[in-house]
Amino acid sequence: MARISTPDDSRPGPPAPAELSRQEALELLDGARIGRLVFSHQALPAIRPVNHVLLDDQIIIRTHTGAAMLGPARDGAVVAYEADEFDTEKCTGWSVVVTGEAHLVRDPALQQHYRAALEPWIGEEMDHVISISLDMVTGCRIR
Repeated sequence: MARISTPDDSRPGPPAPAELSRQEALELLDGARIGRLVFSHQALPAIRPVNHVLLDDQIIIRTHTGAAMLGPARDGAVVAYEADEFDTEKCTGWSVVVTGEAHLVRDPALQQHYRAALEPWIGEEMDHVISISLDMVTGCRIR
């Protein structure tokens, strides 16, 4: 006769995610170096890895001429920005998602200010600056 195994209730289950406050999520995002910009390009979802800085209650990114993300920024489109960090060995980590409007920064003084604060992480001319508003900020931590 086959033995039926039952779950061992004494073993801890997988870790459960805990919701982050807006402040906690922004602090983690501020410490992250790389994130992913999610936007619509030619009516399809597009995702690009970029580096960022949090300044003036906005996410600031830089991009190059011809980048697909310039279209949504020119139009003031709603985009998402996600950053995370996970340790798969320890089953810990966090994820933060910001949803807001993307705008091309056109003011020369602001462009200069943001360029000085954010060094591009790839070796390409990054002449354009995009700001993303912090309209919705959500996040979770796994311990």
